[in-house]
Amino acid sequence: MALVKQKYFSGKRMLIVLTAAALLAACAPRIDIRGNLPDPDLLAELEIGALNKQQVEEMFGSPSSVSTFGSENWYYISERTETTAFYAPEVVDRKIVVISFNDKGVVRDFASLGLEDGRIIELVERKTPTAGHEITFLQQLFGNLGRFESSGDAPGAARVPGGK
Repeated sequence: MALVKQKYFSGKRMLIVLTAAALLAACAPRIDIRGNLPDPDLLAELEIGALNKQQVEEMFGSPSSVSTFGSENWYYISERTETTAFYAPEVVDRKIVVISFNDKGVVRDFASLGLEDGRIIELVERKTPTAGHEITFLQQLFGNLGRFESSGDAPGAARVPGGK
């Protein structure tokens, strides 16, 4: 009887340990890495004034983003996030390599930026007023009653100009 009781308790303990391990594994953060970050060894070979856009693209690949206005800048962006259970993802690491070109398409400058170089942008919660008349839902629903003419034609019938 003592042997049977000991097996029962060791099986129960094993079940508790496995359940606890499964619960802890379920709460482990999911890590996502996104983006295109150039190899640091290749970045060390980047020479200002010596490489053009085509050579940079051959070395690093196409950029994540290109500047729209002003000077010609290429951005290589990479970001690592961690998501735990149902919480919103948290940015753990961000690296941005900015390569600037002059008007002839030759590398003018480059810089590496990190998460600490970012700035928080505060959103404005104002609403832009629109011109016109604001009406309620019921006014919209019943506003068209009595505005339609009956033509006497069958639904879907085509009207022929000059015809009856």
